[in-house]
Amino acid sequence: MTAEIEWWEYDDADEMAAAVAGDIGFIIESAIDARGAAVIALAGGKTPLPIYEKLAAAKIDWKRVTIVPGDDRLVPLGDPLSNVTAIGKAFIPRGARVIPLISSTVSDYKAAGRAADAILQDHHWPLDLCLLGVGADGHAASIFPGPDYDEALNGPKERRALGVMPDPMPPEAPVARVTLSRAAIVSARSLIIAITGDRKREVLEAAVEQGASSPYPVGRILADVELPIDVHWSA
Repeated sequence: MTAEIEWWEYDDADEMAAAVAGDIGFIIESAIDARGAAVIALAGGKTPLPIYEKLAAAKIDWKRVTIVPGDDRLVPLGDPLSNVTAIGKAFIPRGARVIPLISSTVSDYKAAGRAADAILQDHHWPLDLCLLGVGADGHAASIFPGPDYDEALNGPKERRALGVMPDPMPPEAPVARVTLSRAAIVSARSLIIAITGDRKREVLEAAVEQGASSPYPVGRILADVELPIDVHWSA
């Protein structure tokens, strides 16, 4: 069984950013209406930054919103590779609570993953939303092939985050990571994927078709997912 995906196509990244920001804003407001708060996970990297700029400008009661990165790199806060730094710059000034997955005092990636999981256990679950990107190599969040791949995909359902060491290392960010587990991602009430470029679309389409047998991590993540998934794409 493959995931049920609805594709949304846009003429450019700016148009996509506005649409995705609108969808995320609606999900946040619905969660606040339902229980007085929202907890969401946002993707790292450069692709979603225009989304966050537009989302941060929305008239939302941001003090009721908690945001966690879907993954982060084992680097200090403020480092250009730090996902939580970019997310924090967009949303902390608006009043949102942004929860780091990485502690500056932890250098061992396995320990960093255990610490992140403990932090997330203290927050409302499941996520109201998980926003994912997809790499040209087919990874999503920081679920990569390597020694921790099976644990990230098939570990205990109650585990929300773990440390991972990609193998081979991604050349653009050759560091260990902390990532949400597959179980945490697919348990979210809403799942949105935002990608740009023909290559990523080709990879995602192939991964979804292949499902659990896919060589791409995103295919393994999305296999047998029961909730509908919105994919937003621009060339």
